Amino acid sequence: MFSPRDMPSPSSIFSAYASMTASIMLLRSMANELIPQPIRAYLFNTFRYLIKPRSPTLTLIIEDSTGIARNQVYDAAEAYLSTRVSPENERLKISKNPKEKKLTIRLEKGEKVVDYFNGACFKWRFICAESEKNNPNDHSSSNISVRSEKRLFELSFPKKHKEIVLDSYLPFILEKAKEMKDEERVLKMHTLNTSYCYSGVKWDSINLEHPSTFETLAMEPELKNAVIEDLDRFVKRREFYKRVGRAWKRGYLLYGPPGTGKSSLIAAMANYLKFDIFDLQLGNIVRDSDLRKLLLATANRSILVIEDIDCSVDLPERRHGDGRKQTDVQLTLSGLLNFIDGLWSSCGDERIIIFTTNHKERLDPALLRPGRMDMHIHMSYCSYQGFKLLASNYLEIPSEHHLFGEIEGLIEDIQITPAQVAEELMKNEDAEATLEGFVKLLKRKKMEGDVCENFGTEKAEPPHQQQSQSKRRKVGCKQKRGVGISKSNIGVTQRRTRRMRRECSF
Repeated sequence: MFSPRDMPSPSSIFSAYASMTASIMLLRSMANELIPQPIRAYLFNTFRYLIKPRSPTLTLIIEDSTGIARNQVYDAAEAYLSTRVSPENERLKISKNPKEKKLTIRLEKGEKVVDYFNGACFKWRFICAESEKNNPNDHSSSNISVRSEKRLFELSFPKKHKEIVLDSYLPFILEKAKEMKDEERVLKMHTLNTSYCYSGVKWDSINLEHPSTFETLAMEPELKNAVIEDLDRFVKRREFYKRVGRAWKRGYLLYGPPGTGKSSLIAAMANYLKFDIFDLQLGNIVRDSDLRKLLLATANRSILVIEDIDCSVDLPERRHGDGRKQTDVQLTLSGLLNFIDGLWSSCGDERIIIFTTNHKERLDPALLRPGRMDMHIHMSYCSYQGFKLLASNYLEIPSEHHLFGEIEGLIEDIQITPAQVAEELMKNEDAEATLEGFVKLLKRKKMEGDVCENFGTEKAEPPHQQQSQSKRRKVGCKQKRGVGISKSNIGVTQRRTRRMRRECSF
């Protein structure tokens, strides 16, 4: 041990400290003078890197979107983590829709979840942050501020488990979320929320509770079976579309008078395939870029519906009729067509696009060609077979009734839609009284001259081929109530077309 006499005096310690400090300041001044600043910064950062303790943890950031498209990993993680909630969580979001079997549980912002997979520990954290920025599309002096919300998950784990996470854990979460979605799938109807007009177009959704099915749809059996077969063939042909180099999508054009069941057919298709419906109103879209963002946000296994397309695509008139400046509206027909079958059409799988119109002849031929609208379905006036199905659904009567013969003779000559028939069958719970009232309606419409007419251009015929006027009306009505399907490159449809032409050659 040192004795007190061996200890240096305070003055000696102070002198040594002052001398050392002066030397350090001198060296620093010389370094600043002789060594350029970039080199000094590089040496300083290198020194910090060498002495800084390295974290053994790796953190992955999983955002809710990847630019203009949804992040599939985020959606899968959100569903999967709802099953990993523990008593340690303090704040959770709970919701339930009428058709959902169970409560929907979601993490509140800031909440953490610990999960284990193959003996490894993984820590999740949900982060939700809001930020404000100026609208880049607004050139006025008001300089509107747009509030945006950013949602993400942080996944932290030891670095040594990186390969497990990328090769096994995340694929497991994706598959598990898919199984959960298929098991508890509730069909959704998505519509455009115009309150996001400055920060980008967004979809809002509600449960699709439309009860229409192919069993309750008043359609010709041949037409109905053809649609079902086409849908079944489409969903089974993933590898076929990939092999031939085409986007996995299908286009349908539904045309016919109002009230003939176009919307009911769309709902029946959605219920049959278990596809969500995205109802797109082009009148609320301003730019082609917004249209692309909106369409890219649609999910796979979905039906995109644009109703009354003959009115929606008349863009020049719409630009002058809604009060906006023409320079502000930059939505074009070519932008829509590019997404239907252009390069953007490959951004998504197993999608169905449906256009509806009351006036097919008004549509631009560019909309109707194969590859855009692959199948044309004519929704015509109610036939006798359609009436029998409606009578069975609404009145619960057997397939035969003593008034059916009279109704069959009248309805083939009358222009009456399935909607009008359904409305008449709902007026009375007494089946006998209802059918008698329906017969009176048909007779009244026939007296008023509301009968089927031949459509299309009639050609001049030799006298020996002319038929009676009543027979002409029946043939014309049968054609109107015919199969009404047009497919590209399908021999069956071509044979049907030739047969229909022979029937119309008087």
